[in-house]
Amino acid sequence: MSRKWVYGKQDWKSFERGQENCYLMTNGLGGFSSTTMTGSAARNDHAFFMACTKAPNHRCNMIHRLCEKLESGGKESVLSSQEFADHSREEGYRYLAAFSYEDTPVWRFVLDGVEIEKEAALKQGENTAALCYRIRNRSRKDVRLSVTPFFQFVPKGEDLEPDRTFLLCDGKVISGDLSLYFWTDGTVEQIPEQSETYFYAYDACDGRRENGTAKACCRIVQEVKAGSFAELSVVFSLEKNCLRQMHLAEEGEDGVKRAGSEAGGNAGIGDEAGSVNSCAEQIIRELREYRKELADRSGFADENARFLAKSADQFISDRASTGGKTILAGYPFFEDWGRDTMIALPGVCISTGRYKEAESILRTFAQYEKNGLMPNLFPEGTSEPMYNTVDAALLFINCVWLYYEAAGCREFVSEMLPVMERIVTAYREGTDYNIHMDADGLIAAGSGLDQVTWMDVRVGEILPTPRHGKPVEINAYWYNALKIMGECSCLLGLDGSAYERLAEQVKASFLNQFWREDARCLKDVISGSAADDQIRCNQIWAVSMPFTMLDAEKERQVVDTVFEKLYTPYGLRTLEEADPQFQPYYGGEVLKRDLAYHQGTVWAYPLGAYYLACLKVRGYSEEAKAYVKAQLEVLESALREGCIGQLPEIYDGENPVSSKGCFAQAWSVGELIRVYEKLEQE
Repeated sequence: MSRKWVYGKQDWKSFERGQENCYLMTNGLGGFSSTTMTGSAARNDHAFFMACTKAPNHRCNMIHRLCEKLESGGKESVLSSQEFADHSREEGYRYLAAFSYEDTPVWRFVLDGVEIEKEAALKQGENTAALCYRIRNRSRKDVRLSVTPFFQFVPKGEDLEPDRTFLLCDGKVISGDLSLYFWTDGTVEQIPEQSETYFYAYDACDGRRENGTAKACCRIVQEVKAGSFAELSVVFSLEKNCLRQMHLAEEGEDGVKRAGSEAGGNAGIGDEAGSVNSCAEQIIRELREYRKELADRSGFADENARFLAKSADQFISDRASTGGKTILAGYPFFEDWGRDTMIALPGVCISTGRYKEAESILRTFAQYEKNGLMPNLFPEGTSEPMYNTVDAALLFINCVWLYYEAAGCREFVSEMLPVMERIVTAYREGTDYNIHMDADGLIAAGSGLDQVTWMDVRVGEILPTPRHGKPVEINAYWYNALKIMGECSCLLGLDGSAYERLAEQVKASFLNQFWREDARCLKDVISGSAADDQIRCNQIWAVSMPFTMLDAEKERQVVDTVFEKLYTPYGLRTLEEADPQFQPYYGGEVLKRDLAYHQGTVWAYPLGAYYLACLKVRGYSEEAKAYVKAQLEVLESALREGCIGQLPEIYDGENPVSSKGCFAQAWSVGELIRVYEKLEQE
């Protein structure tokens, strides 16, 4: 059983509609492929082939887009779609009959009796992309398909320098210190350098760079006789020996002219053409098999849950600096961050059966623990890690516990226990960023311009949500961590009574200071400011964590208040609509966006905690499961919109209809996976 997302011409009634949705493929190194479903680049971060030269964050936009044309009887038709800086457009979407995404993106074009199926894939663990065109010419005219790749060869998010040149030479394109190798069974034609400047609609609306440039120096063509079938395959790679490593071609020392050579011509001598086609098809087949294995390993029965298990894998990447695995926070903007990793890991890795990856990630963080804190940003080059997060270390303890519950590995708990003990000691005695335990046992954090909770926006001297003091979710995590330490101590034959005693003190103080009888919910922070009584989504984690402090009635009241004030089908509002600081829309320049980011904007990831809390307060009954399943049905529409098969970062606070921010967010996917896992447990 497998979910397949299929779109038709109704989904691109206009050029703008055709740019609403995109696909995402990743290679496990931080590289990816993502354009709109009509094939356009609507963001500067879109790319047919975004390579990663050092996993996971040294990304380079190699092939920004593909220009595709079909010639028939002297008539040239453009199949590709793109908006340019002068707002002229290629409108090939008019010939696009269908787009589907299951494990690979597949486009089907139909015009003048010719049917063209296009499929692409990335090779896992390698900077290699495959592209296959299957051309069925049912017309009475010979036709010619041409594919022109437009290159950038620049770091992700940067623009091409005007004087940058691209040279086609000996089976590769060279620019600066980068070389892109390619092989094809078509004919390569060298062309005078072409330059295009694009308009990025999805960057313009957010105040980002709205124009960008790419250049072309060659095109790849295939001729198809009337009434016949032909294929055009291309493999692009940063690996010089890509085809050799796949045992499908030999290096050029033996006199075989490589496809893609400067001289052009067909794929070369002997069976080279067949080798390229086989190589491309093998990359596609391997990706399908890999993703099927991911879905099967997850053990889910629900189709959406199985697809989310595959989507979760797209965030797991190698990290060269540590030699281990990491979790990328979101595409196309974010890197791997400590807080995001600790929130995403339970769903992305543990719920999907990725235990080895979970161990690798947790071991990496354990090695970087410093002063009881976990890095929020890993070092790149000579940079030092950044530790500006109060929640990551506490959530690390939670991840170790959830891993033990799933995998039953006491040895791993024993290995991690010293790190966990250092975390608790540091929080009790005080550590960086004014993180410390107060006399009442509660954790306080933050001062000045530091932002250490997940509501961490800072714009110059402006802190829209400072939350200095005692944040509600941090103290929920603190109590949970203390209870876990008690359980782990018992598990390993140690005395955990000190943790239990402190947990009881924390519980008493929490109930005394955070409960709001008037609003039947929890304060957001204890700071002595008006922010204390704002109704925010952070309180939901005081119900959903493995160990919690509220009695059953108060937990039900929190869930009901969150539903009344903050719930939407696609996420929880970060602030109730009645609050004077509520911002209904997210968009525009950086300052405007940041001022709205946690001031009412709907976030998808807290929805996971909300549904887990719903199940809990209803005793995990069949009625409760049926209720949550019914609520989750609408999630299918969210998976169809934005990045296909993924869940985004955020939506507008007032009317959450279009995904915004990162179009694919790790903790959004991970937290909803945990809900499906709980629903399918006996």
